[in-house]
Amino acid sequence: MFGYALAVLLSVSVALLIEWSVRSEEGPVPETPARALSRHELSLYHGGAGSRGLYLAILGQVFDVHKGYKHYGPGGAYHFMAGKDASLAFITGDFTENGLTDDVSSLSPLQVVALYDWLAFYHKEYKTVGTVTGRFYDESGEPTKALLQVRAALEEGQRIKAQSEAERARYPACNSEWSPSRGGRVWCSSKSGGVIREWAGVPRKLFSPGSSGVRCVCVEDPFSAEEDPTLQEYDGCPPHADSCTVIEH
Repeated sequence: MFGYALAVLLSVSVALLIEWSVRSEEGPVPETPARALSRHELSLYHGGAGSRGLYLAILGQVFDVHKGYKHYGPGGAYHFMAGKDASLAFITGDFTENGLTDDVSSLSPLQVVALYDWLAFYHKEYKTVGTVTGRFYDESGEPTKALLQVRAALEEGQRIKAQSEAERARYPACNSEWSPSRGGRVWCSSKSGGVIREWAGVPRKLFSPGSSGVRCVCVEDPFSAEEDPTLQEYDGCPPHADSCTVIEH
């Protein structure tokens, strides 16, 4: 059985969380026009005095965000992203000079999936201008090696995400509680883990290969679970019990 892929923790500002909440979840991102801007040209679209307009870029694709001037213009919550490609900051929430960069090589595949969610949002909400030459596109608008690597990470992230969702449906998370007087308890129900189903199941500890951590999951068939070495019973808990006391060690 494939290991459980841990959920990605995204650290973003409160302002970005507001915009994130309405980002697009729709299908493939459209192709971009052939127009290419240099980094210097893009920097002239900062929205301030003497600027040529209000643009920003994400993964090398440039968007006219003038309709969102109150957000991206001077004094706006996202103004630090205007006139540049600050792809990394969309995921890390690092809005310092070092964090406002298009170098996303440090992102995990699942974080790249989240970054493409942002890209889809901008395609939905704003006009596409073209591309910025440099890291992701050359002067003719063709993808660079760096962009091909990001796309490969996207495919891997999508595979991991699909695997995680399939495992979550097969082994939903347990309900859990803890109190100083009674200690810990885990139990299964037909809605535990946010997965509504016809069965409740029994609690088991799921060990993910390559990870030292474990998580409580609900298993539909206790007998088949006995054949899976990554699933273990809770100490002192009857094999068919739907609730188990968690003993602290």
